Amino acid sequence: MRAHEAGALHATGYGGPPQWLPTPTDVNELMPSLWPQTVRRDSRARLEIGGVDAVTLAEKFGTPAYIIDEADFRARARAFRHEMGAAFADVGGGAQVYYAGKAFLCTAVATWIEQEGLCLDVCSGGELAVAMRAEFPPQRIGMHGNNKSVAEIRAALDYGVGRIVLDSFDEIDRVSAIASELGVVAPVMVRVTVGVEAHTHEYIATAHEDQKFGFSLAGGHAYKAAERVLAASETMHLLGFHSHIGSQIFDTAGFEVAARRVLELQTRVARENGVELLELDLGGGFGIAYTSEHHPLSPAELGAGMADIIRRECRAEGMSPPRISLEPGRAIAGPAGITLYEVGTVKEVELEGGLRRTYVSVDGGMSDNVRTALYEADYSATMANRCGQGEPTLSRIVGKHCESGDIVVMDEYLPADVRPGDLVAVPATGAYCRALSSQYNHVPRPPVLAVRDGVARVIVRRETIEDILALDVVEPVS
Repeated sequence: MRAHEAGALHATGYGGPPQWLPTPTDVNELMPSLWPQTVRRDSRARLEIGGVDAVTLAEKFGTPAYIIDEADFRARARAFRHEMGAAFADVGGGAQVYYAGKAFLCTAVATWIEQEGLCLDVCSGGELAVAMRAEFPPQRIGMHGNNKSVAEIRAALDYGVGRIVLDSFDEIDRVSAIASELGVVAPVMVRVTVGVEAHTHEYIATAHEDQKFGFSLAGGHAYKAAERVLAASETMHLLGFHSHIGSQIFDTAGFEVAARRVLELQTRVARENGVELLELDLGGGFGIAYTSEHHPLSPAELGAGMADIIRRECRAEGMSPPRISLEPGRAIAGPAGITLYEVGTVKEVELEGGLRRTYVSVDGGMSDNVRTALYEADYSATMANRCGQGEPTLSRIVGKHCESGDIVVMDEYLPADVRPGDLVAVPATGAYCRALSSQYNHVPRPPVLAVRDGVARVIVRRETIEDILALDVVEPVS
């Protein structure tokens, strides 16, 4: 691991550029796989997204700012719905695609998702409140979370959500009691940890046994959970099982093992208890390109591979394929968003072996993108207000916070003439950046702007110092 609580200077791998980052021939060139579909350089060499250039965005809305290409977001949502539906057309009668709201959710995004025909996965009372504010159809909402409160469960059942994913025996009893109180039958799924560890960072690989989510197959816990739900048929209806093996996954191999194990469980529960279990959720975790080292599968490739897995495993189990659900979040929101910063200072430092690195400090940092510090995430970046004229220079884009680990982009080549006042854009920040943002050092959160057809609008306003101070309780002077 490169991360170290004392900061990057103490971490392994500190020094020259990583192997996947070659010195570019043209430091101003944009790699299409990293950017939203409408991004280009205009006639003045300014970065343009959704028909609006970066300088105009900065002047009108300020920096830092999250910017979402609405057309790109919607196109990715449509692609998942269409390609997964087509791939699974003869496997369980199609696939339901749930947008994972934890990636990024606001009222406007919930509206886009609804209009594009997707379902919505929420995992807290706050996310559910956003869905309700957007008047999202309740039957198309799934409720997740490993520790849902009584208030959250009651709100979900009151609204009539299409399913609640159960995560513990305590929660089974809790949902049953609240459903009985409300006089409803709760549609539920049982989340299973299948012992498959996705090839990803250990903090975001969620299907191995030693973690907080779901019921383990080991020891028969998942089977016992299903039995407890079936025994409470007056208050709960078991739809099927749910599995999620991790995040930033670039192939379907892990899904094959997970599907086999969950289908074996689903078949056994159905046969031994004389019930039909018609649904299976394989989760999400589909990777995106943050840098040139990443090569994600398209929705069509994912759909074809996963449908083949389900078709084959169901044939081996001698069962009819269940209806499949999938939960892309990052794969829809991530590539559709960028973050725009203004450079404040530029500093060159000498490294071991005669290497040099330029530290480019911007007006945001770990409060608007904590993923580099949290997951050792790598990002790319480019000059957004002009094309630089200097030679490609190994740079580290850092924030304004009082932490040596406050790094936005660990390694990137920027033009040697980068200077204060320049704009820098970081791609693939549409997922898990605003969602994980904070007020560290009392820095207000940036706004979220949607751009489309030459028009930019605010869909989440910029937080202000007044917003932050409004939370403080001023005690009277004694």
